[in-house]
Amino acid sequence: MISTAIRVARVGSAAELAAAVLMLAGFPAIMVAALIPSVPAFAAATAVTYLADHYLHRQGSYLINRLSKVRAGLSIRFLIRQLLLILLLARLDLSDNLIFYGATACFIAFYGLQAPHGALVTLIRNRRRLPVATRNVDLASRIRIPDAPPMGLLNRSAEKMLHLDLAAVVGILVAAAMDFALPGFIGIGVTIALGSLYVLALMPYVSKKKIPPNADEVLATVDDWLSDYKPETVLYFSGSKDSAYQVNMWLETMEQLDSRPLIILRERVILQNLAPTTVPVICVPGGVHLMNMDLSTVRVALYAANVGKNIHLLRVPTMKHVFIGHGDSDKLASVNPFSKAYDEVWTAGRAGRDRYAIADVGVRDEDIVEVGRPQLAPIQKSQGTPEGPRGGAADGYCPTVLYAPTWEGWDGDPGNTSLMLAGENIVKKLLKADPPVRVLYKPHPFTGTVLAKAGAAHQKVTALIEKAAIERATDPRFQADAAAQVAAKAELARIEARIAVLAGNGGDKGDEAEASRDGVVDVAKYEEIARLRGEWNDAYWRSFPTWEHRVVTGAEPRLYDCFNVSDAMVSDISSVVSDFIASGKPYAVTDSAEVGAEEFKQQNTAVRAATILSNSAAELGELLQAVRDPAADPLAEDRVELKQYLLGPDEPTSIEQFNTAVANLAIKAEARNVGQESRTAASAAEATTKA
Repeated sequence: MISTAIRVARVGSAAELAAAVLMLAGFPAIMVAALIPSVPAFAAATAVTYLADHYLHRQGSYLINRLSKVRAGLSIRFLIRQLLLILLLARLDLSDNLIFYGATACFIAFYGLQAPHGALVTLIRNRRRLPVATRNVDLASRIRIPDAPPMGLLNRSAEKMLHLDLAAVVGILVAAAMDFALPGFIGIGVTIALGSLYVLALMPYVSKKKIPPNADEVLATVDDWLSDYKPETVLYFSGSKDSAYQVNMWLETMEQLDSRPLIILRERVILQNLAPTTVPVICVPGGVHLMNMDLSTVRVALYAANVGKNIHLLRVPTMKHVFIGHGDSDKLASVNPFSKAYDEVWTAGRAGRDRYAIADVGVRDEDIVEVGRPQLAPIQKSQGTPEGPRGGAADGYCPTVLYAPTWEGWDGDPGNTSLMLAGENIVKKLLKADPPVRVLYKPHPFTGTVLAKAGAAHQKVTALIEKAAIERATDPRFQADAAAQVAAKAELARIEARIAVLAGNGGDKGDEAEASRDGVVDVAKYEEIARLRGEWNDAYWRSFPTWEHRVVTGAEPRLYDCFNVSDAMVSDISSVVSDFIASGKPYAVTDSAEVGAEEFKQQNTAVRAATILSNSAAELGELLQAVRDPAADPLAEDRVELKQYLLGPDEPTSIEQFNTAVANLAIKAEARNVGQESRTAASAAEATTKA
């Protein structure tokens, strides 16, 4: 019942739902208390609405956004409270009392302060918003960008300003209860004084010395930097906040390019969610600004997604354009007909080339280049195991099976994920396996965002694993090295503290303009953080027993880290399967739509070396047998062949293949430009001769 209410109200938790109910019920309660009249009841109901409103704002509740759409926004809610307070005074026969006139005058004056306050906040934000935002671009030495105002003045400014009425409301209620006007006038004075001070505190930041240069000067400065840096290869990306992972997966590859890299983003929200990198980044929201930007030295442009805004760079003929995508799978997105707009399409291996041939969407075979998957370098290859079968905890070995289902997808098709139809069956069979195995469960971060049923299935699976972990800890067959775990946890704390120091304390970071000015990464710190994250990952896995079942959520440890500590994986049709194939380890894929094993393999290349599971997960024993006795693994050779087909050869390395492809295409772009210049010069000479 509560989960249904949470879903209908579009809130994130039971606490948020309770706050929403209290706030919505609080206003009628205030009105009733004013009409009765009852000062204590009025004060209690008012306090509830203040606290609930504040909590919902802090949670970023969807309800708050919806209220503003139906003319019940923040300012209106505060105004209603104040009007009801005036009504309370009238019902208490205080309409001829000075406190009544004082309250009325106070709230009128207080709302009079809202206009200059709102105007100043808007003006400061607009004037400090640059036409571009950057990272790792040296703007500080080229242009004057003053420090941002204290974030305490601008962050949630409307809410802070309106809450200054609290002093007046409390004072007036005390005055009404005591029939003594002085507390009310003290509260009124405090509210008006604080509101006036807030407005005065903002005024210095609209002066010329406190605002950055105009858009033309900023754009000219960026062009000046581009002229000095001379970027050669651009990674271009546009998308929503949720798609930031699609560009983040290419950052390490961009850092390893032999040519000078540049990342161009189109949405500020992507820049805010971009992972740390040493590559220069320019976010250009305006299409006109991008089209006027000096990118004359760029020879290769890489595109990680097919989106409409790609046209703003695709129109540039002096560079060659390449679709590199953001994963390798048999989904329809991997053979989008829009791909024929690019000069080349780069795939991981032969499988990608064949997909385009089968799809027949207009992408020519000669325009496809196989470059491997540079992102898969962190995935450790299977090291092989001793011949012959092995037991469970009794002989000190407990193999790990990773369950990494994908999410339900935007269309909500139950066949997208195994969680809803097979998740419980898979996990129960793994938990009951004999000899025993360790279960790692890492769900897709979007799980449950479209279908509540998927979210409920995730909760059930989580509960099963957590319960099993508690039971296993009391099983005498499983022994833990407590001292080693304590040492590992201490090491984790030390590493996290050091990373926090290096990354900053997360306090006042200024605004976008200041971040652009100061956003040049400290390479030494960046490299140390990268090293520490590796040490953190190692300490994390040592901080609990190797047989302990675990639910792994959040950004750390990463999916690939889970791959490296696992002996096998169960998943669904997604790029996760193609990525895991790089390890060479056994894996199973669930045929959630139950089309049948043979048809499933025909439709999905990545499962041709997998154990195919029905929704009952009855076939799971085949996967476990391959883990326990590698010598009897019937799919081992198939996985080797499939790995090369999907991901290309191991040698040369993928990053070497990628760099070669970039260099070859840059040569083609340069040849085209030289030829164009020659033709232009010849045409000019011919025109001069005729004249």
